Amino acid sequence: MKRFTSSAALAEAIGMFILVFAGTGAVMVNQISQGAVTHLGISFVFGAVVTALIYSLGHISGAHFNPAVTLAFWSSGFLPRHQVLPYLLAQLSGATLASVLLRLSLGRVANLGATLPLHDNWLQAFVLETVLTFILMFVIFGSGLDRRAPIGFAGLAIGLTVGLEAACMGPITGASMNPARSFAPALVAMLWQHQWLYWAAPILGAQLAALVYSRLSNGFRDVQ
Repeated sequence: MKRFTSSAALAEAIGMFILVFAGTGAVMVNQISQGAVTHLGISFVFGAVVTALIYSLGHISGAHFNPAVTLAFWSSGFLPRHQVLPYLLAQLSGATLASVLLRLSLGRVANLGATLPLHDNWLQAFVLETVLTFILMFVIFGSGLDRRAPIGFAGLAIGLTVGLEAACMGPITGASMNPARSFAPALVAMLWQHQWLYWAAPILGAQLAALVYSRLSNGFRDVQ
């Protein structure tokens, strides 16, 4: 477990800035370029940037870059309570700064990459976002936290999971899996429809993954 420093919170802010700038920026550029990036291209960008961030900043902050992940680590006993709020504030700040910069540089294009349920079907999106985040958090526990896992592959496993989930479910929900990623463009674009969904579903999915992985790892005693 990493000892908290201000550098860890700063790393979380920088990581979220890069994630939102690259990921939602790809959504905006795709519309500006009339589809040149493509949906699969956007999915690749999200997966690739997550992979890069884990390898470049994971040793500083643990590479959460997601409030749902931070809360799951805390509830599982892998993050002290005093680190939770600084991490959450850093993540939201970094993401918001990225959305502001994208708004200034590209305009109010594609709702700044905000996530919305297809046809306003919030129940469908809620179920899918919960399952998507469950899968993501399960992979994070298994590849990035469990010391029995092969060393050095967590970034690839997690990044591929993000990219694959974005590719298969992005058209339906936006495949957020991350409250900060959804909050920032919604804040800057002032587009609040169903925003609660993109907080509740990822947090629920991550907590369910923590419960399941706890069961698989003897209350996390086999993990360390």
